[in-house]
Amino acid sequence: MLDKYTCLQKLAARRTDELFVTTMSVSVPWSRLSDGPFDFGAVDSAMGHGAAIAHGLALAQPRRRVIALNGDGSTLMGLGGLVTIAQYPAPNLTLVITENGTYEVTGSQPVPGAGIVDYAAIARGAGIAEVYTIETEAQFDELLPRHFSGPGPTVMVWKIARSNEPVPKFEQSVRDRGRRMRQALVV
Repeated sequence: MLDKYTCLQKLAARRTDELFVTTMSVSVPWSRLSDGPFDFGAVDSAMGHGAAIAHGLALAQPRRRVIALNGDGSTLMGLGGLVTIAQYPAPNLTLVITENGTYEVTGSQPVPGAGIVDYAAIARGAGIAEVYTIETEAQFDELLPRHFSGPGPTVMVWKIARSNEPVPKFEQSVRDRGRRMRQALVV
């Protein structure tokens, strides 16, 4: 199992000008590492929509890498988005699915199918060719550069240990975070 916090630290240390969309249990730890105009914490009623938001950004910003940090529960709520990503591929999109088997920020209720659902197989079945499952730190380190480059769309399934994040709360509204990103992209 991977440690989510270690993975996020390594990702943040390597980032340059990529756009990041975070949802639910990765939003708070990611905002401690990176909270600039290219970071969009999509937690205000966006559960299940982070991948779709990131896909739209990737299509609109084809010269910039977009990385979505999405939970397994959020992915499960938006499975149809994988088909859309495959049908309208964005070569600059990386979708990370943090799989811990729980809806962590709402009380760690089990995600339906936890331990049974194979998110990598579902992504491949939807038509996405570049799919990786990462279970060890050695695998993570080997594939870390792949999060930032190469042909996409790419799906990375991180098998992470359970943790206990609180409900994410941001000082800025989702509207203000969106405006901040839009203004940074116009410059």
